Amino acid sequence: MYPTFTPEVANQTPFLFFTGKGGVGKTSTASATAVSLADSGKKVLIVSTDPASNLQDVFGMELRNEPQPVKEVKGLYVCNLDPEEAAKHYRDKVIGPYKGKLPKSIVAQMEEQLSGACTVEIAAFDEFTNLLADKSVLEQFDHILFDTAPTGHTLRLLKLPTAWNGFLEDSTHGASCLGPLAGLTEKKELYEKTVHALSDREQTTLILVSRPDVASFKEAARASIELNDIGVSNQLLVVNGLYQTKKDGDSTSEAFYSKQQKAIQSISPYLKAMNIYQLPFVSYSLTGINNLRCLFNNKVDVMTEDNVTLERHELESIQGLVENYSTQGTRVIMTMGKGGVGKTTIASLLAVGLVEKGHRVHLTTTDPAAHIADRFQDTGTEKLSISRINPEVEVEKYKQEVLNEAVNLGDEARAYLEEDLRSPCTEEIAVFRAFANVVARADNEIVIIDTAPTGHTLLLLDASQSYHKELERSTGEIPESVKNLLPRLRNAKETDVVLVTLPEATPVFEAARLQKDLKRAGIHPQTWVINQSLYKTEASEEVLRAKANSEKKWIKEVSQHMASQTILLPWLEEDAIGYDAMRKLTT
Repeated sequence: MYPTFTPEVANQTPFLFFTGKGGVGKTSTASATAVSLADSGKKVLIVSTDPASNLQDVFGMELRNEPQPVKEVKGLYVCNLDPEEAAKHYRDKVIGPYKGKLPKSIVAQMEEQLSGACTVEIAAFDEFTNLLADKSVLEQFDHILFDTAPTGHTLRLLKLPTAWNGFLEDSTHGASCLGPLAGLTEKKELYEKTVHALSDREQTTLILVSRPDVASFKEAARASIELNDIGVSNQLLVVNGLYQTKKDGDSTSEAFYSKQQKAIQSISPYLKAMNIYQLPFVSYSLTGINNLRCLFNNKVDVMTEDNVTLERHELESIQGLVENYSTQGTRVIMTMGKGGVGKTTIASLLAVGLVEKGHRVHLTTTDPAAHIADRFQDTGTEKLSISRINPEVEVEKYKQEVLNEAVNLGDEARAYLEEDLRSPCTEEIAVFRAFANVVARADNEIVIIDTAPTGHTLLLLDASQSYHKELERSTGEIPESVKNLLPRLRNAKETDVVLVTLPEATPVFEAARLQKDLKRAGIHPQTWVINQSLYKTEASEEVLRAKANSEKKWIKEVSQHMASQTILLPWLEEDAIGYDAMRKLTT
């Protein structure tokens, strides 16, 4: 259908960006490409800019901000741009020269200024620009591959050079939520070099990765258009996981193939005009050097020993989970996990199931991709309400409220406040407040929240104390909804976090890390949902059966070692779209 993607296709530029919707296989595609390029004699660096990076799982090694060699592959180096680690270095660099020279109260105020989300973002971006604009780095490597975060974060990251330049040029007060602007101004030239490198077709290739499904194609088109608008025009599309071994008479195999082909027919004219390549659907996990090498050797079926046994009684149903929430009086349910695992689907199914039990339910999303509306043509009942926390709307609302409270400020003070509200931190504050307001609705109805991809969600939850301080600084008061948020989320009688995963290595590792982070924050998930399982189908085609066989290891790992209760959902021929279709799955 399309020519096969090979590393030679992307071998024309030193910078290669892999981006797309969460869960489409950016990391595996980027990692396999990096290994192949290194095997061909190139010196290669692969970098993750994703706050929820899983490069460490793919290569089986602990990673840091500095490049480290991969022992099994000559010429290959790998690193994670850890935003939190970068932020610590940034704070030390900015504040260090003033310690012992300025009063402690002033230093403490500077530290407070540098405690927000903006600092994390600009610090990680500093690391990113150093790689992209530093000639000495290019002299060390033939290629630098960026395994970027899910699309929304990637777009934000790539737009930052322009955003920060504009903020610096317009600023007249010399300070911001980033601290002293003098330290940032000297970065302008570096940012401009970064913008130039991104838009130079001789330097940068953007590889949009998509699964052969409608949502992934829509996200790829949106990302492509927005990136093209900021000058990143050298783009190609890779359709990853294309199933080509259909077996007639196997209903699962026929449905699997048909579903992908229907999605391909839906590709927009915009994407069709691009250079499109494909990668096969494979039965094995794309972790470890040997498996990564298999991807470009046309091996789709790497058999594993069938030595894992599963006890079916350990696995529960979605109907049972709905019944538990209904009888236990749970008020807040959050679906969380790696992008692309089906959080929106699970949140929607739980909402419909609880409505059918007679409860009033409010279903919302904090995910910028916001796919909930696509699942409901009509709720069919007044007991279910649906909303989206729209960042643009919330920012404007927040700005107006702050300015309305500041009617008695003098001209200079008001100008400073307006300037402060133009900083990138404002969006985080506004969205956080809206999140708290939605959770507060649990006094009167069950609230189900389809959360954003893992890194953003953790930032949202962990930031409560800094948001308290920021809201108090900007408005002089802290809303009750914000004060009550974390106590409610930590109350296991009121709140449950549903960790959603796929029966594969990377999503399971990611969900396990998320569970540990939540526990440190005092939130203890009870339920895991393993979604889209081929093991629970009757597929007989060789590659699908091999894939189902490989799932058993991860299903057993979750049910026996990670979850208090495990729900296993089968791969479905048709997406459950519409209230009635979801009702049939939950009742």
